[in-house]
Amino acid sequence: AGFGLGLGLALSSSAFIGGSFVLKKKGLLRLCRRGRARAGQGGHAYLREWLWWAGLLCMGVGEAANFAAYAFAPATLVTPLGALSVLVSAVLSSTFLNEQLNVHGKIGCILSILGSTVMVIHAPQEEEVSSLESMAEKLKDPGFIVFAVCVLVSSLLLIFVAGPRYGQSNVLVYVLVCSAIGSLSVSCVKGLGIALKELFSGKPVLREPLGWVLLVCLVICISIQINYLNKALDIFNTSVVTPVYYVLFTTAVMTCSTILFKEWQHMVLDNIVGSISGFLTIVSGIFLLHAFRDMPFTPSLLPLFLQPGRADLHPPWSSADRHQSCQHQPLLPSEDKGSQSAEEEEEE
Repeated sequence: AGFGLGLGLALSSSAFIGGSFVLKKKGLLRLCRRGRARAGQGGHAYLREWLWWAGLLCMGVGEAANFAAYAFAPATLVTPLGALSVLVSAVLSSTFLNEQLNVHGKIGCILSILGSTVMVIHAPQEEEVSSLESMAEKLKDPGFIVFAVCVLVSSLLLIFVAGPRYGQSNVLVYVLVCSAIGSLSVSCVKGLGIALKELFSGKPVLREPLGWVLLVCLVICISIQINYLNKALDIFNTSVVTPVYYVLFTTAVMTCSTILFKEWQHMVLDNIVGSISGFLTIVSGIFLLHAFRDMPFTPSLLPLFLQPGRADLHPPWSSADRHQSCQHQPLLPSEDKGSQSAEEEEEE
C-alpha cells in the first residue's frame, strides 16, 4: 500500500511540476514584452505577475506531492519518475509557448521515459530509516559530510565565478546550481517525512532539534533552486532546461542517496547493470533533445521512398527498365577500356 501510494504521488507530482515550468515561462515572456527587467538580468518583476505565481503554486503542489512520496517510497524510485515532467513540459510548451520540438526532441523524450522505467524496475532498495535518531547517525557519516561540503563549494563557485561569465550562454551553469542544491534538499525532505510520520504516531518530535534544522535547510535550498531555475528559464528554451535539469538533478540525488543510505551495497549484478543502462538511456535521450534542438527537420530530409509524393520517382523492382545493379556495371568506362587495349597492343 505504501509503495502504491508513493508511486501515485510521484506521478501526480510530475504532472504538476511539468505544468509549472510552462506557466512560469509564460509569465516571464509577458514581462519581457512589457519591457520589464528580466530575471536573467537580476530583475524580480516576475513577483508581480499572476501567471508566475500560478506556476509557483503548481510547483508547490507538485513538490508537496513529491515530499509525501519520499515519505512512502525510496528516493531511487521517486526521483527517476521526474522524467514524466519532461514529457508534460515539452508537450505543453509546444502547445502554449509555440516552442518547436523536432523529431530528435521527441525521440529524446521517449528515451528519457524508457530509461526512467528501467531505472525504476532495477532501483536499489535503501536501508530502512525509520526514526530521526537513525537519520542523525547517517548524516554524521564522513562520506556524506565530504559530499555536502563539495556540493556547497561547487555551488558557490558556479554562482560567483562561472555565473557572471558563462551564465548567459551556457545552460549548465544555473541548472547545475539547482541540481547540486536539490540533492541536499531531497535529503532534508526525506528526514522531514520521517519526522512527520513520527509526529502522527504520537512521538515528541517537536522537541528534537534535528527536525527544525532540516526544515531551515530545506527552505534555504528551495529558495536557491527557485532563484536560479527562474534565471535558466528566462534565458533558455523550456524544452531544453527541463530535461537537462532532470538528468543533472537525478544524478545528484542518486549520488546523494547512495552515499547517505548505502543502498548499492546490497544490489545484485543484474540490478546494477539495469540501473546503469537506464541512466545511460536517459543521457542519450537528453543529448538528442539538447544537441539537435535548433536543427530543422523537414520532409525533404527523409529518404526518397518515405517522402510524400516522391514514390513515383522510383520504379518498382519488377519493372523491365529498372537500373542495372552496381555489381553488373563495368569497372572502367568503355573509352578507358579502348585506350587500355590500344596501349597493350603497342607494347606487344
